[in-house]
Amino acid sequence: MKKTDVFQLLRNRQSQLLGYNQYKKSAVLIPLIDIDNKTHILFEVRSMTLRSQPGDICFPGGRMDATDESPKHTAIRETSEELGIEQNHVTDVIPLDYYVGEQRIIYPFIGTIKHPEQITPFSGEVAEIFTVPLDFFLTTKPKKYNVHFEVVPEENFPFDQIVGGKDYNWHVQHIEELF
Repeated sequence: MKKTDVFQLLRNRQSQLLGYNQYKKSAVLIPLIDIDNKTHILFEVRSMTLRSQPGDICFPGGRMDATDESPKHTAIRETSEELGIEQNHVTDVIPLDYYVGEQRIIYPFIGTIKHPEQITPFSGEVAEIFTVPLDFFLTTKPKKYNVHFEVVPEENFPFDQIVGGKDYNWHVQHIEELF
């Protein structure tokens, strides 16, 4: 193969995240509602019957379906399903910076829930909902904790093929958890 052949093959190629098709993709909505002329953020408590993260506090959202037009569509659809509201009651939806982590991409959005009095959470996924005034998050500094990951090579790992062998200086990662 010649250099010109390589360039011909790649000429109209669009770049993307390496391994993009193997990533699980989800979208969430940070829902804002007005209560007594103050802006609140709505949270969900996940149902204890769910396989993944039962009882966790979260925002409405979930995995992108093949029929979803976009991450934004996923966030609106999931919010509608979980809160039992019409999709057109989710307005002013704006994308935020997305997260790329261990085999997953999460697309967050912020938006407004019109007619919050009509919310009827789907009990199969949502145990309860609650709100917190936005001002709380603007005036309260979170506590930060690190969760460290340990490198554990499998038993037959070829240490003889890396610089330093068993003394290799692994880059140990951590994530920051906010409370």
